[in-house]
Amino acid sequence: MQDERELIRGNTPTMVLAVLRDGPQHGYAIAREVNRRTGDALKFKQGTLYPVLYSLEQDGLIAGEWEHLEGERPRKVYTITEAGSAELARRLKAWNTFTEAMARVVGGRPDEQPA
Repeated sequence: MQDERELIRGNTPTMVLAVLRDGPQHGYAIAREVNRRTGDALKFKQGTLYPVLYSLEQDGLIAGEWEHLEGERPRKVYTITEAGSAELARRLKAWNTFTEAMARVVGGRPDEQPA
C-alpha cells in the first residue's frame, strides 16, 4: 500500500530514535525491533532504513561504531546522542499534537477544542 510506505518513510527517523533510546542496536536489530513493537504491522526495508541511519549519523543524532565479534561479520552499532534525544522529544511532541488534531477531525468531534 502506497500510503503505508509513505507513512513509514516519513516517520522512520522518529522510530529509529525511539528504538535507540532504549539502547544501542545494529541496523537489522533496529528493523526487527520496530517489527516486534508494531506486531509486524510496519516492516522496514534496507532501502528505507540504511539511508535514514546514515542521515541521522551525519546530523549528529546518532553515533555509529563498528563492532567486530569473533566469528561474526563486522556490524555497525548505533547509539542515540544527546542531540538525538532532544530531537526525539521534539518529534514526539509534534507527533502527539498531530495525532490529537487528526483524532478531532476524523473522530467525529468537530466541536472539541484543543486543551
